[in-house]
Amino acid sequence: MSVSFDFDGRVALVTGASGALGSAACEAFADAGATVCATDVVEPEGEDALLDPEMVDFYRGDLTDESEVETVVERVVDDHGGIDALANVAGTWKGGSPVEETDVATFDLLFDVNLKTAFLASKHALPHLQERSGAIVSVSARSSLRGGEGDGPYRASKAGVRLLTETLAEENEGEVRANAVMPSVIDTPANREMMPDADHETWVDPADIAEVMLFLCSDAASVTSGAAVPVYGEA
Repeated sequence: MSVSFDFDGRVALVTGASGALGSAACEAFADAGATVCATDVVEPEGEDALLDPEMVDFYRGDLTDESEVETVVERVVDDHGGIDALANVAGTWKGGSPVEETDVATFDLLFDVNLKTAFLASKHALPHLQERSGAIVSVSARSSLRGGEGDGPYRASKAGVRLLTETLAEENEGEVRANAVMPSVIDTPANREMMPDADHETWVDPADIAEVMLFLCSDAASVTSGAAVPVYGEA
């Protein structure tokens, strides 16, 4: 069954846009007719870039730095008049050690990139989203639902994204909808390189996750807010 969404006349801001899931989200919003504003600390360069710079308006920014987040949001609004959807995709994974062997730099990295970016982007986009009854979709993780061995700070940071989403939904009821998606292992070149012997057939394509994110920002999900939606297929 084919499903389509109409985002014509709407502005979508996607963080972490240079990565596999971020670039897929940009493509999904663009294909639906949205004006896509992409931001990342890494610019899409070269033939191996996952993000097509011709498909988006790119705004470079370190989303762990509040002043840079504020500048990116202001530039987007100045250029396009507002924001209708925010996709908090910026994130990273690092693990492999029990808590007593994990250095604080790893903890800081995971909370900065996974949670702080979502907080800052939401904080500064919210006044503009409120003006347009917009929507936020953030990327949590399946592993955030329980503790596990070796990647506790990652799980905790993604649990924070889920709880931040629930808070945004409560605080903006009737104004801005906020939801999260929860992937497991995403089928990306980096993950295939990291886990060459895994069963890649059970992994989920970034484009499929992006379609769920698009749905959650669409009018079709107008009664859905505060949800954490599984997007891990059979992984």
